[in-house]
Amino acid sequence: MMRVTGGRRPQNLGHTLSCLWVYLKHHSIMLTLVAVLASLSAIAALIGTYMIRPVVNGLLENGSLTYLASGVGLTAVVYIIGALCTLGYSQIMVRAAQKVLREIRRDLFAHLQTLPLQFFDTNRKGDLMSLFTNDVDTVSDALNNSFALVIQTFVQVAGTLIMLFVLNWRLSLLVVVGYAAMFWYIDFSTKHSRAFYAKQQGCLGELDAYIEEMIAGQKVVKVFNHQQADLAGFAARNEKLRQAGTGAQSYAATMIPAVVSIGYINYAVIAVLGGLMVMKGWTDLGSLASYLVFVRQTTMPINQFTQQGNFLLAALAGAERIFTAMEEDPEVDQGTVDLVTVREQPDGTLTECADGETTGRWAWCDRSRPNVPFQPLEGDVRFHNVDFGYVKGHLILQGLSLYAKPGQKIAFVGSTGAGKTTITNLINRFYDVTAGSITYDGIDVRLIRKDALRRSLGIVLQDTHLFTGTVADNIRFGKLDATQQEIEEAAKIANADSFIRRLPKGYDTMVTADGANLSQGQRQLLAIARAAVADPPVLILDEATSSIDTRTEALIEKGMDRLMEGRTVFVIAHRLSTVRNADAIIVLEHGHIVERGTHEELLAHKGEYYQLYNGMFELS
Repeated sequence: MMRVTGGRRPQNLGHTLSCLWVYLKHHSIMLTLVAVLASLSAIAALIGTYMIRPVVNGLLENGSLTYLASGVGLTAVVYIIGALCTLGYSQIMVRAAQKVLREIRRDLFAHLQTLPLQFFDTNRKGDLMSLFTNDVDTVSDALNNSFALVIQTFVQVAGTLIMLFVLNWRLSLLVVVGYAAMFWYIDFSTKHSRAFYAKQQGCLGELDAYIEEMIAGQKVVKVFNHQQADLAGFAARNEKLRQAGTGAQSYAATMIPAVVSIGYINYAVIAVLGGLMVMKGWTDLGSLASYLVFVRQTTMPINQFTQQGNFLLAALAGAERIFTAMEEDPEVDQGTVDLVTVREQPDGTLTECADGETTGRWAWCDRSRPNVPFQPLEGDVRFHNVDFGYVKGHLILQGLSLYAKPGQKIAFVGSTGAGKTTITNLINRFYDVTAGSITYDGIDVRLIRKDALRRSLGIVLQDTHLFTGTVADNIRFGKLDATQQEIEEAAKIANADSFIRRLPKGYDTMVTADGANLSQGQRQLLAIARAAVADPPVLILDEATSSIDTRTEALIEKGMDRLMEGRTVFVIAHRLSTVRNADAIIVLEHGHIVERGTHEELLAHKGEYYQLYNGMFELS
């Protein structure tokens, strides 16, 4: 399992660059145009500098102002062409970069949607958010600021070297020595700072995750006066980021001063030797004037290269984190059994309905075996000697066998860690069993396509989550094509209709910040309504009434009874009063079933349920 946090050195820069190239080549025409314009801009700068030689020599030879004006005018035209090329490539690069970033964000989000729940259980939300913000931003900086400049810098450095040898090959040998010293130091600094940039990105993601966690839990923080401890935790993570940032910048910040210093030394030596050569008549004054400008300009493209090198190092570290997440193995679904709407023929056989046709009847269809008759969807769920553990070697459920016949209400009770929620996670295949099997209408759930399986289940989770949108939109989340009438019927079943109509805009009231403008009980009612609108044959109610007061709980019981009629229902509840009318109550302890029976049978047995019911043990 990949951890998106951490400060490790990039493991495979070549692989990261190849992944990035996959996105860049989608816009090869635009990027090629950027490269051409950036090269022309650099060439224009080189030609403009070289023009010093003929202008100076011509002026010394004939002293004509007309010649001077024409030379200066031609040089100005060259620089204007270079400026227009610079304007052109910068505008094109902005558009190309934004398209690349859009595609990276799109693919990253799409891939995260395919990952198993275990990935999200083992990675903090802040770390994942950091992929979309910090890491994508560093790639954005590199594309916007570095791509064209690296090309331009390469052309300028190569072109400058060529022009220097054309003007004076003897002095150019000294320039090459200066270039070698510059690039050696750049390579030395880059190697030492690369690991720090990777660590800096990891520390930044960790800090973001911590901040998000603390902001989300401010009520708990204040209730337990945990501000100082949280501040200490923030300070520790902030210090780790400071150290990583200092390490990265300590090397990176020395590159430009070192390059400039080497450039100044080189320039001084060349100026002295060049002057001596002019005095000896070994070269002309115009060539020396042009040559010295070239030498002076030598450090500029290299400085730009070192600056862009810092952007590129940070971008490669961020890109590696992004592509590592995108290479996580998606949720495996090898199921061949699909859920389809069917129509019963006069001879009693079932046939699949045409697209868009609804009959209210559903059946399982094995796409890999078209000759097998359709199996009606009934809601028969059975566990057969199931073992399961979230961590290898540590089983939560051991040898678990249970059944729920169609239309039965099965309640799970037990202490924390007994395995109640784990059972429901296995039914909808958030996780797969380690050993044994689970069947749904006689079909192993591993053979059923996950989207089809989950479409047949209605789930109200312990932790309600509402999305930004209207109240109606949040209920419609259970069935995207639900009509307004269906939404209101579902709300009435959950007894949410009355409070919804008292909201400022009724069903059109906006829900924000995970339902911060609603009470906990109201959020729970909307979650129940969301399950009701899906009209599933099997319901999983995980602590569904845990956040609802006794009066509200009594109000929804009648609606829930109507909703559960004719359906298979699994209920996990803190309050034993909510499971009293279950067809079977299963008492779990350490992953084993210790008792099973009706409320009356278990009380008469005077076992663990009897002790729980009479308050002898605390039910968590």
